[in-house]
Amino acid sequence: MPERGQPAPPRPTSTADRLEEAYRESGSAVLGYALRRCSSREDALDVVAETFAAAWRRQADLPADQADIRPWLFGIARLCLANTARTARRSDRLGRRLAEAFTHDVVPDPSDGHAGGTRVVQALAELSPDDRELVTLIAWEGLTPTEAAGVLGLPPGTARVRLHRARTRLRTVLSSPTTTESDS
Repeated sequence: MPERGQPAPPRPTSTADRLEEAYRESGSAVLGYALRRCSSREDALDVVAETFAAAWRRQADLPADQADIRPWLFGIARLCLANTARTARRSDRLGRRLAEAFTHDVVPDPSDGHAGGTRVVQALAELSPDDRELVTLIAWEGLTPTEAAGVLGLPPGTARVRLHRARTRLRTVLSSPTTTESDS
């Protein structure tokens, strides 16, 4: 507020300046509006960011009267909230459909139902996590060594060498007598 005898600061003239002033004057109010309607602070902050991004894109629609800018921003925030809610509902529906699809189409664990399945799982546990992942990507998921290398971020040659070594270690573990066999 200017002191007596001081001229009032000039009102912004460009649209960009007016939007910047609108942000300074109404940003907190728009955030409060969003906070009261969102489930998390992060969501509310996203709504505020989207509101002002939309206001920037629609600056040709910026009301001429300064008193009308705040309600205009609330209107944009309301639409952003509606978009956020609609996106959340779609995401939830998609998640439910995917969960249902996966419960029907799950590929069974190859070790299930085999007499030696437990032995294979135990032998795999003897491998390092990286070797175990490489072996199972190829044996259980049906990937080629080159595809598995891509999944693991390895050069194909490195994956082939690791696979050879992992298979050798796995064979060694599987060919050694188990404790239960030696106890009988």
